[in-house]
Amino acid sequence: MNTIPKNYKKAFKSEVNEALLTKAESQIVTLANIQHLPEPVQKYLVYTGTIGKEKIRNFHIKFNGTFSTAPGRKYQKFESEQYNFFGNYKRVFLMKMRMFGILLQGFHLYKEAEAIMKIKIAGLFPVVDAKGEKMNQGETVTVFNDMCLMAPAALIDANVEWQTINNLTVKGKFTNGANKITATLYFNETGELVNFLSNDRFMSADGKNYKSYPWFTPASDYKEFEGRKVPGYGEAIWQMPEGEYCYGKFNLQTVEYNCG
Repeated sequence: MNTIPKNYKKAFKSEVNEALLTKAESQIVTLANIQHLPEPVQKYLVYTGTIGKEKIRNFHIKFNGTFSTAPGRKYQKFESEQYNFFGNYKRVFLMKMRMFGILLQGFHLYKEAEAIMKIKIAGLFPVVDAKGEKMNQGETVTVFNDMCLMAPAALIDANVEWQTINNLTVKGKFTNGANKITATLYFNETGELVNFLSNDRFMSADGKNYKSYPWFTPASDYKEFEGRKVPGYGEAIWQMPEGEYCYGKFNLQTVEYNCG
């Protein structure tokens, strides 16, 4: 993976524009396309409005919300922008927030099954530069989470081995390159995906020391964007030995599908 410039916004645009150059064939999703999926996943795709629409090749989303950088630390407001691309999986994420009046910027890139996370303060000083096998694996969980919550139509031909637990719960083993991760998906009777749990993501404050805790993302308040239903609100939570640490609360602002 190429070195990311100090200007994260410039890097974000460059990576997005590169991915948008790849054109994929348009395909309308039918009921026949989802028959191989577990019944709870099929019901979810029907509920979210996938049938009769184009398969999702990419999406562009914006969130705002609150973020806590450590357990017990005060929540700060943030804004984020993100693109995900499917097939050749790529995720480009940019976030900004202020702590004690000082700007903090975060940049995540998942590309060719490798991931990096960079954070700097005041627009100048790098404080986190994360990469390596644990980062690659952890961000593969994030990509699968994005797919399940924001682009369920992308699950149709994803490299996932499914196991049905019961009529509201399934387990998925997602593979991308050398990264193999597992997650459990929880649905309600309506057909909504309401939680996602994985033990394959790692918590790291500095990009050097990693700890393994269960990671889950409860989702609610489904809204419709471009005829597709997606959660309008979500949280990101670590289940630590001393209790739950909810580090992010996300409010969905906009969604665009099949950009470019």
